[in-house]
Amino acid sequence: MTDQLRAVLEALASVNTHPTAAELYELVRVRLPEVSQGTVYRNLRKLIDLGYAIELDSGSGAAHFDACVEPHYHVRCKECGQVADLHLLEGPTPDIPAVRTGADDWVILECRVEYLGLCPTCRDHE
Repeated sequence: MTDQLRAVLEALASVNTHPTAAELYELVRVRLPEVSQGTVYRNLRKLIDLGYAIELDSGSGAAHFDACVEPHYHVRCKECGQVADLHLLEGPTPDIPAVRTGADDWVILECRVEYLGLCPTCRDHE
């Protein structure tokens, strides 16, 4: 593992804010001031490919990233785009075999559930 790859992973794992790539770049620069955006972005993609990080991309706005690769839910603010882990003791768990049966010729590999709402800051400004 290169110093740059380790720095990106450690920066991502040190926060629970689900940073964007640009935010992660700023975090890495604290440790490696000379690092380029391209290096951070390439290493972030490598971490995803290796299974050490996941990309949370809802298709609108910048993608967010998470070092927690265990299955879990997220909540995204519809106003500011903030993403947070959603800790549910019990919740809806898709029945993957049933989904596979109803998906015709599709091969279902995984399921991601994202809840939408308002973060406390945006909620208080409504």
